[in-house]
Amino acid sequence: MTMLPDIFTEMAVLLLLAAAVGAIGVRLKQPLIVAFIAVGIMTGPSVLGWVSSNDQIDLLAKFGITLLLFVVGLKLDLHIIRTMGPVALATGIGQVIFTSVIGYLIALALGMMPMAALYVAVALTFSSTIIIVKLLSDKHEVDTLHGRIALGFLIVQDLFVVLVMIGLNALNGNSDASVTQVALAVLTKGIAFLVVVALITRYLMPRLLHLLSHSQELLVLFGIAWAVSLAMLGDTLGFSKEVGAFVAGVSLASTPYRDALGARLVSLRDFLLLFFFIDLGARLDLTLLSGQMGEAVIFSLFVLIGNPLIVMTIMGVLGYRKRTGFLAGLTVAQISEFSLILGALGLSLGHINAETMGLITLVGLITISASTYMIIFSHPLYERLAPLLDIFERQHPHREREQNEIPGDGIADIILFGTGRYGSGIAQALRERGCRVLSIDFNPELARSGDAMGYPVRYGDAEDPEFVASLPLARVRWVVSTARERHVNQTLIHSLQSLGYAGQIAVTAHDADEANRLKQAGADLVMVPFVDAAREAADRLLGQVSRGQASSVTLG
Repeated sequence: MTMLPDIFTEMAVLLLLAAAVGAIGVRLKQPLIVAFIAVGIMTGPSVLGWVSSNDQIDLLAKFGITLLLFVVGLKLDLHIIRTMGPVALATGIGQVIFTSVIGYLIALALGMMPMAALYVAVALTFSSTIIIVKLLSDKHEVDTLHGRIALGFLIVQDLFVVLVMIGLNALNGNSDASVTQVALAVLTKGIAFLVVVALITRYLMPRLLHLLSHSQELLVLFGIAWAVSLAMLGDTLGFSKEVGAFVAGVSLASTPYRDALGARLVSLRDFLLLFFFIDLGARLDLTLLSGQMGEAVIFSLFVLIGNPLIVMTIMGVLGYRKRTGFLAGLTVAQISEFSLILGALGLSLGHINAETMGLITLVGLITISASTYMIIFSHPLYERLAPLLDIFERQHPHREREQNEIPGDGIADIILFGTGRYGSGIAQALRERGCRVLSIDFNPELARSGDAMGYPVRYGDAEDPEFVASLPLARVRWVVSTARERHVNQTLIHSLQSLGYAGQIAVTAHDADEANRLKQAGADLVMVPFVDAAREAADRLLGQVSRGQASSVTLG
């Protein structure tokens, strides 16, 4: 094993190696997450031993995790939380209980000691919020019904992690207070934390964001600072950084700037998350894995098959369709980085030995890799298994019908970019004809005050592909741009085509030559305001002349 000379060289080598291995993975149609974890294993102490700046990589990884949960929180306004809260709580608690009990019985059957069996059973209950949210984001499924439910019970799991850590430290005698006292203290601090954030969101945030939105760079900088600050505060109060970052995102989810802010942070989030996956791979101690393969395969099969079945059963009882239960259930088909942290804590406390830690590590490696493929190919997998899943669906899945129709600006027939005089006129005429229009503008004043008719306007940029990807395109019949800059419209057309948008596209041009270029680029309709207005005026004039001539003849 060879150590690299300095931190900068180490980072450069890691990035080059990640790019190379990632390119090979893409070429072989393999998930990038698996490729990046493989880079961590290769460069970690078990193989090449190149990674020595663990603190720096860990810091970058924490920033990536913070931005990931912040961006997810931006997509969830209070209505969605109220709607999804009960099912998330029921599914999360139910999955934790059933997985722990069944996992404990399996561990005892394999001859493990009770304490080790308990650690393994609890480790099997945690699913990786970070990996799942990343995969759902890449598939644009975070705001689907199954994505919202999955995110809800993943947050419940994260809160359960906090309680487990409190309990372990209290049982070990590291705290003078009882488990109940510590839990009540954390609960009190949590309520105070949420109240303070709610007051800031209600009274300070609207004016502050309006002021900052005049500069895109300043708006993005504030978003990062807000996410990191609340993540730090959440961690200080006894919660995880993930919970704090998620609350930071939710606090901005009801503002008109959420989509533009989230879109600008996606690339930075993905870059920083690279270090999380490398760090995860580098921390895997392969020397602990010998002689554990048989037990690891049994536990891995339970996690990969048993956990989704538990979630599907619970969601079926609650009244969801088998498809929703299946897609949500796949998100718990792996154990999390928190499972490894729990094992390391148990090892440091003397509750388990190195062999048990190695078993948890191996189960994590197997399930994270396998579940990544399962989630990526979830829809083809469902099509194959659907005939076998009828047992998990009630005859009348009432809950599905209630929650598939979530009101709000996500339901639209037409998405309109640009709400100036021309755009507002189009929007008003469309609404008079019964169309549901979602208006978007880059002007923060319009996003704050609404369009000319008082309808809400989202703040966003048609040139930002990530922002376009965040829009509810599935049910939209038309995407209309009233921007007259050709490069803006060409970028928008290209973004919609790359996303597989199946509806029609209308854009605006200055003249006939530009209109022809935009049609060749893929526009279904090109509007030329001055030419269109001139033709309409000419038609009206000719109509008036015809009527005037007819009148004169009649009167004569």
